[in-house]
Amino acid sequence: MSGKLLKSGMIVSFMTLISRVLGLVRDVIVANVLGAGAMADVFFMANRIPNFLRRLFAEGAFSQAFVPVLAEVKEKHGDDAVRELIAKAAGTLGFIVTGVTLLAVIGSPVLMMLFGAGWFNAYLDGAPEGDKYIQASFLLKITFPYLWFITFVALSGAVLNTYNKFAVAAFTPVFLNIAMIGAAIYLAPQMQNPAEAIAWGVFLGGLIQFLFQLPFLAKAGLLVMPRWGWKDPNVTKIRTLMIPALFGVSVSQINLLLDAIIASFLVTGAVSWLYYSDRLLEFPLGLFGIAIATVILPGLSRHYASASEEAFKYTLDWAVRFICLFGIPSMMGLIVLAEPIIASVFMRGEFSADDVVKTSYSLIAYNTGLVALMLIKVLAPAFYARQDIKTPVRIAIIAMVANMAFNLMLAPFLSYVGLALATAMSGTLNAYLLYRGLKQRDIYSFSNKTSWFIAKAFIAAAVMAGCIFYVMPDLTGWIALGLSGQVLHLLAYFAFAIAAYFVLLFVFGVRLNDFKRQTNAESK
Repeated sequence: MSGKLLKSGMIVSFMTLISRVLGLVRDVIVANVLGAGAMADVFFMANRIPNFLRRLFAEGAFSQAFVPVLAEVKEKHGDDAVRELIAKAAGTLGFIVTGVTLLAVIGSPVLMMLFGAGWFNAYLDGAPEGDKYIQASFLLKITFPYLWFITFVALSGAVLNTYNKFAVAAFTPVFLNIAMIGAAIYLAPQMQNPAEAIAWGVFLGGLIQFLFQLPFLAKAGLLVMPRWGWKDPNVTKIRTLMIPALFGVSVSQINLLLDAIIASFLVTGAVSWLYYSDRLLEFPLGLFGIAIATVILPGLSRHYASASEEAFKYTLDWAVRFICLFGIPSMMGLIVLAEPIIASVFMRGEFSADDVVKTSYSLIAYNTGLVALMLIKVLAPAFYARQDIKTPVRIAIIAMVANMAFNLMLAPFLSYVGLALATAMSGTLNAYLLYRGLKQRDIYSFSNKTSWFIAKAFIAAAVMAGCIFYVMPDLTGWIALGLSGQVLHLLAYFAFAIAAYFVLLFVFGVRLNDFKRQTNAESK
């Protein structure tokens, strides 16, 4: 089983890598076009709202509620029952999301009044910052329909993942990046407001993603006509699981959105600095955390449906070790290389050296919670696979309240950096409470092998990061290298970091084959 998980995980990670690289290229181009000023703040806010709802509603709560039920139906009743469930889930969900989308497009000024409260207050006072409210309300009309497209993308992706077709869903986000890159390069120069052009790129990207997955569903015999099924027992079960999961599954995204709302009261650029640092944080988070969570959820759901408790524990323990194998050095590396990476990636066009420094502060703060945010991605599905919603919801509410308390304590002294640090702290609290809940219920606890591995990984990553910090030039020296010199230095640092980290792990007795050696245990 672990061999299959490793293979599936590597496939998803590779496809995700392609998407993240293109996403990084996209952000470089957007930074060049919009910079980190008022125009960028407006676009990122208008884009963040549908993306927040996507992660919370479509890819978050729905997927975590839908996959366990779908896996159970597939295990016990076969493909015909699966097709019926897909039809009724798509019809019911589609009707609701269509209504929400129409209301949001019409009522975009009301939404922006809520999510951009600082800009709305400036608008009422006649202050210059009020223009952001007007522009963001207009852009939201263009970006919000992305939620409609991506909801069905999430549904079809969940179906394909349940049938172990992970590559299609993992590759799909590439088309959003291509659409936004094309809009920034070809459409933005033709329009008075470049942010509007990129917003249309978001809309087009959602449409292409939606159309891309349909042939694969048809080939698998799972493309069905949507039907209304509100009272269907399985749809009812999904609804029952999904409503509280809205809070439980994506607390980190809620925290990020709360950060953006508070940041709208802060200095111009705060929203953008948080956005750019969050985008770099999302690179390892998506590449390893979300990829592994995507792979293990169907397996955990099957193990629970077939009462295979030992296989359930082994799968979760494997996922935790895999997350830490890559998450710990990613955290250390991004903290040490924050300024060089940001300068090399974003510092051109409207993005200044001051923006590099400001963005690096929030990136470092976010990264202190990177491993915890990754662990949430694999610990929360352990509850959802067992159709236990109350526990992660309770934990999510605690973490959200803690995040707001941390914001109030830190933002007055650290401004936007305090918001990033509060997100990291609340994410760490969330991961700890999830783990404690699993341990108290005797569902899962770290094996001795995993505990020792985590300690070894931290030591190896700390030594690796310390060596890089010792030889790395300061920001002025880094800028003086020029782009080609920066790229060469980064490649050298990455090569050294990978080699040093894995050599140290080898010295500590860690072998990569350890991640394949649970098959026999799981089969017992």
